[in-house]
Amino acid sequence: MKIFVAGAAGVVGNRLVPLLVRNGYEVAAMTRSGARADWVRKAGAKHVAADGLDRAAVLRAVANAKPDVIIHQMTALTGTGNLKEFDRNFAVTNRLRTEGTDHLLEAARENGVRRFIAQSYGNWNYARFSTGLKTETDPLDPTPCANQRQSLAAIRYLESAVTGATKIEGLALRYGNFYGPRTGFAPDGDITAAVRKHQLPIIGAGTGVWSFIHVDDAAAATMAAIMRGQTGIYNIADDEPAPVNVWLPEFARIVGAKPPMRIPVWLGRMFAGDVGVSMMTRIRGASNQKAKDELGWQPHFASWRDGLRHDFSADSLTSSGLAAAA
Repeated sequence: MKIFVAGAAGVVGNRLVPLLVRNGYEVAAMTRSGARADWVRKAGAKHVAADGLDRAAVLRAVANAKPDVIIHQMTALTGTGNLKEFDRNFAVTNRLRTEGTDHLLEAARENGVRRFIAQSYGNWNYARFSTGLKTETDPLDPTPCANQRQSLAAIRYLESAVTGATKIEGLALRYGNFYGPRTGFAPDGDITAAVRKHQLPIIGAGTGVWSFIHVDDAAAATMAAIMRGQTGIYNIADDEPAPVNVWLPEFARIVGAKPPMRIPVWLGRMFAGDVGVSMMTRIRGASNQKAKDELGWQPHFASWRDGLRHDFSADSLTSSGLAAAA
């Protein structure tokens, strides 16, 4: 079976391409430039250089690859950035979730692609009320923070376009917060650095609930969606959504840092804005039950605790060459 992965150089694509090759799929891996061509070829895939915002290039790339399935992993995220400028930080990603999605769907229709799997997100964008875990039928936030409105609109657009596509089985995977290699929670990640420098405090009571997913588990869920699941939306997260007042002190302990400071909401708003306060105090976690039932998927790391301990273990740090830095 032929798989076309758009955004192959991203944090999920980087783990997904080799996984697909190992499982016998013929993979065309699209990146924005040729900088990752050697890595793609060493992984056993065919490299395609095309900008996801260049309609003609995308149409040409898909037509040449003639895939059975398209996997849309295109983003433009390079770090946590300034939460006060959330939409500005996500501007290119939002275009990839709208214009880029349109280009790939057009290419899919023109080339008879039967299945389309797209990266979405499921945590801060759910409505920030109730205490239970959010399922795919729960509403997204009707009143997001002002500087998250454009990003939420782009997520809504992607999900609607993908799941509403005619003659295509469209699946939108709402990943939780990534951790693992090349993420902010990696041993050399920016969130890890902030925790080690005692620069990431708990705001207010720290009752915002985060859903996590290791990038390897995200890749595994994506591969499962090639053969399983009907058109629709799926939360891809681990089994233990956790409030900030639980996961942040534990993360600090795992990385060998001091316990995080606690600051009042008014002070947190000064430094992290409404988005930072919301993420620390109000967001709700997501249930992964539908993905387990319909995709036949189980996260290898059932809890972020296990995954982080693995990533920061002496063996993992040594194999990645980060032992001295850690």
